[in-house]
Amino acid sequence: MTAQPVRLGLLSAAHVHADGYLDVLAAMPGVALVGLWDDDEGRGSAAAARHRTAFFPTEGALLEQLDGVVVASVNSEHRRLTELAAEARVHVLCEKPLATRVADARAMVATCTTAGITLMTAFPMRFSPVLLELQRALRDGTLGDLACFEGVNTGQLPDHDRPWFTDPVLAGGGAIIDHVVHLADAYRWLLGSEVVEVVAVANRILQRHRAGVETGGLISLRFADGVFATIDCSWSKPPGYPTWGGLRIEAVGSAGVIAADAFRQRLDLYGSAEADVSWPAWGSDANVAMIGEFVTAIRKGRAPTVTGLDGLRALEIVDAAYRSIETGEPVPLEIQRPDA
Repeated sequence: MTAQPVRLGLLSAAHVHADGYLDVLAAMPGVALVGLWDDDEGRGSAAAARHRTAFFPTEGALLEQLDGVVVASVNSEHRRLTELAAEARVHVLCEKPLATRVADARAMVATCTTAGITLMTAFPMRFSPVLLELQRALRDGTLGDLACFEGVNTGQLPDHDRPWFTDPVLAGGGAIIDHVVHLADAYRWLLGSEVVEVVAVANRILQRHRAGVETGGLISLRFADGVFATIDCSWSKPPGYPTWGGLRIEAVGSAGVIAADAFRQRLDLYGSAEADVSWPAWGSDANVAMIGEFVTAIRKGRAPTVTGLDGLRALEIVDAAYRSIETGEPVPLEIQRPDA
């Protein structure tokens, strides 16, 4: 007997990845895209029309039709929308960062645990074939004793169609909160270890005429197992750059070095409508695998491989980075229980 489709929807089209998520949901076998809600009716209706799905006037009207929901709102709304979903017993895949404050992220994890629903954080790099190969190499001992990671997650300033990204209240910060969480989570996952110290610097040298938040930053992390890592998290790419961003990791060990580029599957397209040169992606789509894992977790009633707790841990690292910037000192990081 054919299983019933998993009914999924979208809470807000505010995020730059919202259209991509809707594309995946509409095409995924075993999934019924029910519709979306947005506090901006014009934006929401337009997104619904583009993806040939329904626009719902209230959050509750959509949630009562769903098994699971993707939260793609401004960052400051993640807690409210997640708690609404938990109250409706609807599973949640929440965009990163999980929240703008550690206390909110901790509350989200606790609320979903109490409600008995899945809370998954949108960390698609866990599903990148390139990083999965890096993980296998580390487990096989190809690099010998790992010493450090050097990571780069840079991109364009995302204010051209989503100005809220540079609003410190709605976004929670600038390039640091936008980019650090991806690499912080990837490092934790690859190492199986936690960060114990964070040192960070930031500035507004890049794009300073357009943003009132930090646009460049460099983060240094020390892990409990002795490995150290760096993150370049800048909004450094000009408007005419061939792509919106990228993520690279170089792993250095006693027996060699591996350089992994998660966005290397691309074509060079010259004379496109958008720019003189663009890099359209081909091959695997980490978002497809990520949402597929969310659907599988709902079907099987198990925890996803990336959880709300992972989102909380990444945000704790971001919070420590901001405190280091403020004080000019290293910040020790003590891991707390999510309900503490």
